[in-house]
Amino acid sequence: MRTSGTRQTNGGGEGTGGGRQWARADATRQALLTAAQQVFADRGYADAGIAEIVERSGISVGSLYHHYGGKAGLYVALWEELTAEQEASAAQAVSAARKDGESDPIALFIAGARAYLRVCWERREAARLFLGGEGPSGSSLMRRSRAQHWIAQNTRLLRGPSSGEPAGRPEQVLSLVLTTVIGEAGREIATAESESEATEIIDEVCRILIRLAR
Repeated sequence: MRTSGTRQTNGGGEGTGGGRQWARADATRQALLTAAQQVFADRGYADAGIAEIVERSGISVGSLYHHYGGKAGLYVALWEELTAEQEASAAQAVSAARKDGESDPIALFIAGARAYLRVCWERREAARLFLGGEGPSGSSLMRRSRAQHWIAQNTRLLRGPSSGEPAGRPEQVLSLVLTTVIGEAGREIATAESESEATEIIDEVCRILIRLAR
């Protein structure tokens, strides 16, 4: 959540008012994102209409354009929210494994991959929006850029902290393959019919990743 940005004043009233203003803005943004996710899921991005998003959210069309600039901005915000949660969950899992004494790069990589894939199930309604590649102009470039970022992160993780040399072609290709496997598995997990099915897929994918990585 965005911080309130509350200012300290002698009387305290101005700061409290600022906090309420931030809270209202956050509530407005969340209502718009929730409605947009529902409409995109029901209609698809191309057929989703601003009017229906506004009606479902109960927020004015002016507020929608103020916060997101239109339908494309809502789509990008939903995508960024999901990918940020996936990345944060993976990073937290890696950090927790390190604190528990794990130092093997592959084991750390698997911990992060498992956490990422778990978010694909927990946020499956949002994840399904992006499976078909539909979206506003420039969304495919946005996805490619994020994929390159993930590949670079995974390459560094798999090489371990002691390696000071740039990654070679074999290491880069391995990271590309592993990251692609995780991405495709996320698609399957998001469309799983039950949590038990999603868990089975996650477990099997992690076993495959270990075999490929070693």
